[in-house]
Amino acid sequence: MLISTAYAQGTGGSTEQQILGFLPIILMFVVLYFLMIRPQMKRAKEHKTMLEALKKGDEVVTGGGLVGKITKVGESYVTLDVSGVEMPVQKSAVQTLLPNGTIKAI
Repeated sequence: MLISTAYAQGTGGSTEQQILGFLPIILMFVVLYFLMIRPQMKRAKEHKTMLEALKKGDEVVTGGGLVGKITKVGESYVTLDVSGVEMPVQKSAVQTLLPNGTIKAI
């Protein structure tokens, strides 16, 4: 009385109907790739090439907001001169490469 009788469902639709059922999911993944994944990969690649090109004398901004001039470059660390104080910083913490002469203007 409370539960209606269950009837057997007919056989599944054709393969075209099954593919059309997956089409919205496929389109969502394509849009996700072009709007989120691809630009993030591009930014990561640009950041990696920037870190590899760091050299002594470059002026940079770290992720913590420190602005300094590079005095030494190692494999995984750079040494920054911040107002006369030298600080070792991980290369991955460097966010932006500034144009030369920016620090004097600050």
